[in-house]
Amino acid sequence: MEETTYSAKDIQVLKDLTAVQKRPAMYIGDTTSRGLHHLVNEAIDNSVDEALIGFCDTIDVIIHEDNSITVRDNGRGIPVDTHVEYNLSGVEVVMTKLHAGGKFDDKVYKVAGGLHGVGISVVNALSTWLEVEVVREGRRYYQRYEHGKPTCELKELIGLDAEGSAQGTKVTFKPDDTIFSVHEFDAHILATRVRELAFLNPGLSLLLKDERSGESKTFKYEGGLVSFLDYINRNKHVLHKPITFEADKDDVRVGLGLQYNDSYSENIFSFVNNVKTIEGGKHVSGFKAALTRVINEYGKANNLLKKVSLDGDDVREGLVVVISIKLKDPQFEGQTKTKLGNSEVKGIVESVVREHLWEFLEENPKDADNIIRKALEASRAREAARHAREIVRKKDFLMDSLPGKLADCSEKDPAKREIYIVEGDSAGGSAKQARDKNFQAILPIRGKILNVEKARLDKVLKSTEIRTLVTALGAGIGEEFDLEKSRYDRVIIMSDADVDGAHIRTLLLTFFFRYMQELVRTNHIYVALPPLYMVKKRKETRYAFSDEEYAQVLKELDVKEGDTGVKIQRYKGLGEMNPDQLWETTMNPATRCIKRVNFEDAAEADWIFTVLMGEDVEPRRKFIQEHAKEVMNLDI
Repeated sequence: MEETTYSAKDIQVLKDLTAVQKRPAMYIGDTTSRGLHHLVNEAIDNSVDEALIGFCDTIDVIIHEDNSITVRDNGRGIPVDTHVEYNLSGVEVVMTKLHAGGKFDDKVYKVAGGLHGVGISVVNALSTWLEVEVVREGRRYYQRYEHGKPTCELKELIGLDAEGSAQGTKVTFKPDDTIFSVHEFDAHILATRVRELAFLNPGLSLLLKDERSGESKTFKYEGGLVSFLDYINRNKHVLHKPITFEADKDDVRVGLGLQYNDSYSENIFSFVNNVKTIEGGKHVSGFKAALTRVINEYGKANNLLKKVSLDGDDVREGLVVVISIKLKDPQFEGQTKTKLGNSEVKGIVESVVREHLWEFLEENPKDADNIIRKALEASRAREAARHAREIVRKKDFLMDSLPGKLADCSEKDPAKREIYIVEGDSAGGSAKQARDKNFQAILPIRGKILNVEKARLDKVLKSTEIRTLVTALGAGIGEEFDLEKSRYDRVIIMSDADVDGAHIRTLLLTFFFRYMQELVRTNHIYVALPPLYMVKKRKETRYAFSDEEYAQVLKELDVKEGDTGVKIQRYKGLGEMNPDQLWETTMNPATRCIKRVNFEDAAEADWIFTVLMGEDVEPRRKFIQEHAKEVMNLDI
């Protein structure tokens, strides 16, 4: 080895925003689509913090044609006076210094989503340019930054802007294309966040405008959590009126809305100071504990439960709940704030929920009866599912049932393994010949699996195909699912490019969303895109994945009608491909075309699965009528 020296001169101190630019994922999670949109959330959260303390009632979010974005509010405006320590304006300190802000104590902000003082400075650091305008006491100020550094001093502009606001902050920025792998904002992702904030802050008006498409929508809901529940439960049969309450305890404000429907899944949406905590935390743990305890105690006190004790899964079946808490000093796990760690919050939420939920059940005995009857049905199904689980858990099940179906790979590291779920034995045979046995496993499934949207877990686990799939993945199912036990890093659905193949793919996605949702949320589910056409002219072979691409290939190869020496094949199924073709187009990591499945809006995903795969026909008919003209491929 080459001898090297290591001394103090080798130690680097990254000043100001350089650390953010060197390691952006430390501050925003990643540099993919999620990180890109996190920048906007940081800017919006600052405006919402102004609304929380009553100084702002309007926020505008505007996506410009050049993919820059503006967040504007009518709050108090960032301070423009000089900061004594740095001899810079308050605006420049906030924009260029990490851990700078007015939220480290409760003198200015009693509660806030932005607490680390890095949010807007990180946005500045990761933008090609950023412009900020502040209006305070009728006077307007402006400053521009490029790659986190000011290009001019804060200067006063003459006159108000076109909107004529007497106060507020307007931040416009363009993310740095050299940092992010995704460069375009998704209006739907932003709409999800803006809608949630409108639900959580009754009376707050949030405008989302996309200048690229010309679409614009204002979100404003006076109903708060009731409106949120109505939105989530649309097209579902609810069992009772919404249960909502707000209460203060030990400087923590707890807001909760819950409602049961007749589905078999649970949906928990949790927020801390308006920040969405997708991984939950102590507030969610407190709610779950209180719900289970109250339902059991009330049921036994009123002779609705005799010798039965309901567990958490039972009482949460068909439950939709929104938990929104506000507190002075939330301890988030990481800058991206996905999980709350304050241990004291668990007991506070548990106490508040216990008191108010018990009160509701006593005052509404019919609703209470419906809730407990639903949980009892779930309990009976859980017992049946327990027996089915035992079959899945047995080690000899994998040995006895899978050798003829699962063609496993030799790689031992799960992070390097992937499994193809293939439609039918014919395609499975081709895939087994085409694959790289070192890291690719093949699991053929026969026909269409059970539609899990219409079945409880006990019935789901009676399905041979689903049991085989669960056992092959090795991570469990439902509440017992453990991502760390998954035997494969990528789960790739490979079905025919026709309507039946699309239906099989949708059935599998419904199963993963309902019973292995973490696989989807953490980006482990993929869909293979097999080609529709092969065009071979002399020694050149090209594949086309759509009719438009097929026409382009014919044009590029100069194929004319009646040409000899040209072979065109329209694939009707994966089984028509020989192993070499299947490997080249769909399985070779260097050349294949696969799509990663993810979702940003859990409420919207839940709704679409309910509409398309649920029991009710009418919402599905309406959806088809509204979207029929958008269908690209339809078998007749």
